[in-house]
Amino acid sequence: MNYSTLKKSVALSLVALTGVASLAVAQDAPATTSAVKVFGGRGQYRTWSIGVHGGVLMPVVAIGGTNDFNKWDANLGYGLNIRKQLGHSFGLELNGTRGKLSGNNEGITSSVKDFETELQYAVDLRGVVNVGSIDFLRRENAVGFFLTAGAGYMAYAPKITTSAGQTIDWKGSAVGPADDRHDAKDYVKGFYIPVGAGVKFKVSERVNFNLGYTMNFVDADNLDGVYAKGQTKDKFSYGYAGLEFSLGSSAKPSLEWTNPLATMYDELKDPTLRQEVEALKNRVSAVEKSVEDLKKDTDGDGVADQFDKCPGTPAGTAVDGSGCPLPKMVADSTATSNVTGFEKIGFDFNSSVLKTESYPTLDKLSSVLRENGGKVTVNGYASSEGTAAYNLKLSKDRANSVKTYLVNSGVNASQVATKGNGEANPIASNDTEEGRIQNRRVETARN
Repeated sequence: MNYSTLKKSVALSLVALTGVASLAVAQDAPATTSAVKVFGGRGQYRTWSIGVHGGVLMPVVAIGGTNDFNKWDANLGYGLNIRKQLGHSFGLELNGTRGKLSGNNEGITSSVKDFETELQYAVDLRGVVNVGSIDFLRRENAVGFFLTAGAGYMAYAPKITTSAGQTIDWKGSAVGPADDRHDAKDYVKGFYIPVGAGVKFKVSERVNFNLGYTMNFVDADNLDGVYAKGQTKDKFSYGYAGLEFSLGSSAKPSLEWTNPLATMYDELKDPTLRQEVEALKNRVSAVEKSVEDLKKDTDGDGVADQFDKCPGTPAGTAVDGSGCPLPKMVADSTATSNVTGFEKIGFDFNSSVLKTESYPTLDKLSSVLRENGGKVTVNGYASSEGTAAYNLKLSKDRANSVKTYLVNSGVNASQVATKGNGEANPIASNDTEEGRIQNRRVETARN
């Protein structure tokens, strides 16, 4: 192997690294203020870039493997690339490379002395994964690592020199196995797979400096103009340095260098958002104060001051919904104590709705049935207005209204029977209104 050339390449890389090492200091610097939002889409970033690169082409790869020549040369390679960043961590890159590959069999007996292959072009589309673009330790990075892989198409022209001194140029003659012949005027064409890695340095908001290494695996065994007995696949590698220029509006940050965690933090700490939160807190405090004012009840009568039309009511005074004292009711304790529960219960015209004045009688009857047991029959009656059939139904409804009240107050339904009597058994004349009022009734009797 030509180690002197390799040493020169390594030395050039070290010089380049020294020139950009100071960029690492920027990793801990505060991120510049931007208007980007976490979920604002790619439109708020610069996503396109174009780059140039140059380096060393070699007919070997770092992972080793068999080769048709025991010594290889390091030759100049160069090219262009265009990249579209699809996310913080991933992008697509169209890459093109040109150059020359060469090697020899110095020191061993072989039918082929050396080779030289002109690489007309090698064009591939590769995915680029930015490692560590989402950083929990730093707001903004200035050094990033990346991995690449893809597929490409290439055109090349090998030229070999035999041990007898004969030169065979593949571009000038149809050589190789019969199934791999090509037009003598054309380059040999075929597919290859590029796999690589590298590191990039952020020189400025617009410029990156890249160092990388790519292994290219060719889908053919004629890259060096020699077919091996085992029909192995040829390969070559490319170590390069290059400059990459970000395209787009200078008002937008570059997507590949933006840390989404820092963007999220800035969004949460956005002054406008904090002002809105503070304003919301003030509104909530005002609402809470208003609610407390609504609940304030100075005289303790159960009606808030804001609605109390009679403030200062003495404690214990019964009040209405406006906070004013209710009129005092004088109860006839003697009359109440004489209620037996079997008094007649009256109803309005054409109605089966119980009157409030009937409640004391019904409550007493309920108490008797619940405490002493026994059964009763509730007889309903009606005055003579309307048809006999209608009055019979109305009298049944009146009896059922009494039963419903008793059952709802806790009396067992089996203790109460009902019967509708219609116009039968009047207790007063139906010819007068006073008599008809007395006939609209319910009478309860023990069984």
